[in-house]
Amino acid sequence: MPHTGDKGRSLARRLYSSRTLGLALGFVCVGAAMYPLHPPAWVWALMLFNGFAWAPLAYLCSRLAKAPYDSERRNLLIDSYMAGFWVGAMHFNPLPSVTSLSMMAMNNVAIGGVRFLLAGFVAQGLGVATSLMIFAPLFIPQTTPVQLYASLPLLSLYPLALGWICYRQAATLGRHKRELLALSRTDSLTGLLNHGAWKDQLDLEFQRCRQQSRSGAIALIDIDHFKTINDTYGHVAGDIVLRQLSRILTQNLRASDMAGRYGGDEFCVILPDVPLHSAAQVMEALRERFACLGYAQSPSLKVSLSIGLAAYDPAHSDATLWLSHADQALYAAKTTGRNRVICGVAASVG
Repeated sequence: MPHTGDKGRSLARRLYSSRTLGLALGFVCVGAAMYPLHPPAWVWALMLFNGFAWAPLAYLCSRLAKAPYDSERRNLLIDSYMAGFWVGAMHFNPLPSVTSLSMMAMNNVAIGGVRFLLAGFVAQGLGVATSLMIFAPLFIPQTTPVQLYASLPLLSLYPLALGWICYRQAATLGRHKRELLALSRTDSLTGLLNHGAWKDQLDLEFQRCRQQSRSGAIALIDIDHFKTINDTYGHVAGDIVLRQLSRILTQNLRASDMAGRYGGDEFCVILPDVPLHSAAQVMEALRERFACLGYAQSPSLKVSLSIGLAAYDPAHSDATLWLSHADQALYAAKTTGRNRVICGVAASVG
């Protein structure tokens, strides 16, 4: 899957802070191990460059690169190479060497998983080989107390920083996942539940009513003559009508009620723990309020609603039958004059 420039630059920004901290602490760790070896000036210059100049340079390269993600991965392999180089230069001093290699390995596996971890190991090996060609191939078996204390900041602070970065990334991904889930369940025009999400809620409400012997009602709402509204006033006016109805539903229903756009000009509402006569009163008030709305873009436009209601019945075999009874009630409202609320298939309210 291709990586976009934004993703690569985001990775570079995240790694800039951790690389700056890690390389600065690494300078202390490596410097303590190199000092007793009396290295030449160019080695100190290279350590200073690697410890304090490489992080901003790597970030700049990734920011300017055409493929920032690939550039940042190359930077990480350079980090691994240099870690291996300093291990050889320190003559494999145990604690500084293990600290440098393990911190780099932790970073690689966090960024790219096992495959990138293995690539990092190869880069570290090349770094060790390069240093062995430059420096005498010696082994220092003991770590001094000074070198031990110099390694502690890298061992403690860098994992903490990396853990914090991973935590923030996980939190961001979790938030994005919740946002995407909400979008997948929401009708883009009205902001209400879409058809599938509302049907899922209906199934849950049906099971709750059945298992807990609770009451409840569902309403199907149809905008009267909506096709004529679109044909006469235009689809923009039709969209405004749909959004007005969604706003009325949102403002006049309880937090526990669940409204959705069932499709086209048809809306649906679940009213938990409400007897049918109370649900009819709620829908009648909503119908009257919607009928009084004006439309500045089309002053002559008046819109009414037909509403069908059905109460939960223990005799219902499933939620589909409950919905079917509400649909029959809506059909009765539309065929008996529209602009009314019908309960069941017979009784009219209002």
